[in-house]
Amino acid sequence: MKAKLLISSLLLGTAILAIAKGDPVLMTINGKDIKLSEFEYLYHKNNQQQVEKETLEQYVDRFVLYKQKVADAEAAGIDTTDLFIREFEGYQKDLAAPYLVEDTSYHWQMVAEAYERYKKEIDIDHFMLPLGNTPAETQSALNRMDSIRNCVLAGEKWDELAAKYSSDPSKARNHGHYGYISAGMFPYSFENEVYGTAVGEVSKPFKTQFGVHMVRVNNMRDRDDVHAKHILKLFPQNATEEQKAECKHKMDSIYALLKAGVNFEEMAKAESQDGSARNGGELGWFGRGRMVKPFEDVAFALADGEISEPFATQFGYHVIKKVAHGVAPLNEIRTGLENAISRDERAGLIKERRITDLKNKYNYRLNPDFEKMLNAKLAAGYDSAFVADNIKGNKMTMFTFGGKHSATVGELMPHINPKSRFATADDAKAYVLSCVEPVAEKALTDYHARELVKSNPDYRNLLNEYRDGMMLFEISNRRVWKAASKDTVGLENYFNEHRADYTWDEPRFKGIILSAKNDSVLDLVKADIQRMAADTLTEALHQKYGTDIRMERMVVKKGENNLADYLAFHEGDKPERKGYESFMILEGGVIAQPEEMADVRGAVTSDYQDVLEQRWKEELAAKYPAKINQKVLKQVK
Repeated sequence: MKAKLLISSLLLGTAILAIAKGDPVLMTINGKDIKLSEFEYLYHKNNQQQVEKETLEQYVDRFVLYKQKVADAEAAGIDTTDLFIREFEGYQKDLAAPYLVEDTSYHWQMVAEAYERYKKEIDIDHFMLPLGNTPAETQSALNRMDSIRNCVLAGEKWDELAAKYSSDPSKARNHGHYGYISAGMFPYSFENEVYGTAVGEVSKPFKTQFGVHMVRVNNMRDRDDVHAKHILKLFPQNATEEQKAECKHKMDSIYALLKAGVNFEEMAKAESQDGSARNGGELGWFGRGRMVKPFEDVAFALADGEISEPFATQFGYHVIKKVAHGVAPLNEIRTGLENAISRDERAGLIKERRITDLKNKYNYRLNPDFEKMLNAKLAAGYDSAFVADNIKGNKMTMFTFGGKHSATVGELMPHINPKSRFATADDAKAYVLSCVEPVAEKALTDYHARELVKSNPDYRNLLNEYRDGMMLFEISNRRVWKAASKDTVGLENYFNEHRADYTWDEPRFKGIILSAKNDSVLDLVKADIQRMAADTLTEALHQKYGTDIRMERMVVKKGENNLADYLAFHEGDKPERKGYESFMILEGGVIAQPEEMADVRGAVTSDYQDVLEQRWKEELAAKYPAKINQKVLKQVK
């Protein structure tokens, strides 16, 4: 019965707050109007999920019952409990997440840019100086880099200047020449400068979190990667020449079959000893420098569709099938590009864009009086006293948004560090204002989630579906599922009244089987059984022997438990029970038909739930009668 109700709740969903003009009232239950749009949404959703379509009349009956149960849940105050509110708020946050993602247009702009850059490889020279400890020192490094740039433009040699002045630790081996790089190899801010500098040009000095940089672009070329599959026969560890020859012989046989037309992918699945075997030898796309040299040389030399002859690397013998060359299609590498974007500074840029959009959407305004306060108070310096006197507990409005909504200065406390030090009042003010951003972000995001209920029908429908589904589950649990299992007297009475309905078509073993760790323990147990009182036997045995024994109470037919099969039905070989190798029937035996309600408790409980469900339906119909507008019902599409 419980499963039936769960399925029903999923099919029915819950109410939509219909706000469209011209949306007529279809029915009224417990004083609440239910609009046509709400009913149609749930009716069509139900029909999409049903194997056998319901008639409109059938669905109306189920819909009315569903709304009556929700009304009963509301009358019981289920939606006002702390537990419900906490759980619902958690669901609300999760459900809102997909609707609060960053600006998709800006996201796809980033993906498109990454892919266009991915297509090109750029040969660069690189020069680096360390960042300063203060903004002034960093500016000095930028000025120094500009002087070095002028020397390069005047004709001085890059490698000689790099040897003297560059702080890049790689200069000892590359003399300031990085060679060809591709998108995604360096921080986004560095990549921007590289891809924004023309061939033959020297960039202006720029900074990243790692230092002050300058690059020269020497050349740009189209990316030329390879898409390949392979089959590998591994060399044994410390392989002898004889073992290597045997490995080659196996690969020669595989190659002969491939040349005869055997499917490469199926052969890879059957014969390859590489992890790619499960995917038919698929290696995906790779560029130069990604594979060991012999493998790379063969892969890049093949024509598209060509299969190589067997060749060796330090790992074993390979056969390669070259699928294609050039640049991987966007759909094949999009996930990788998006993952890279989510891990670097571009994720922050997308997030900033989103917050900016929310600020504009909800008319975010920083309070001018807050800025005036900062200007006045920070003139005396920033320290813990400033924070204690001017930030902590301050009820001044810090910013406003969405009409009447705001945040106070005191809300900065979790984000501000009283121990920070700044050289100037302007630096201190900039820091305090930066701490406003996480407060604004949370306030705007939370507000936007609440506004979604009004502005986004999909989200509104989904949210209300979860809300009413939670209520329906709890009220059904109280009135039917848990009520039946807890009503011991009701279950007993129902069983006694309907005893003839509960029969077995084959006998059951009913009793307790005791398992012991070995025969010695079992012999001790048998001796104790003779001396122990029957009414406290199981408790006494458990206290004396602890984990040396295990007792299982059961009602099972033949084939449902191997211990019962062996001991009670005398079927099969002695079971193997790890850790408990000896066993006996402690009490009970084989019975032909149920002796008491407990013998068929599951079936009785399910039937008794049906009884409680029917009683509840009758109560609901009397308590919350439905008034249906038949004219509006005819408008259902």
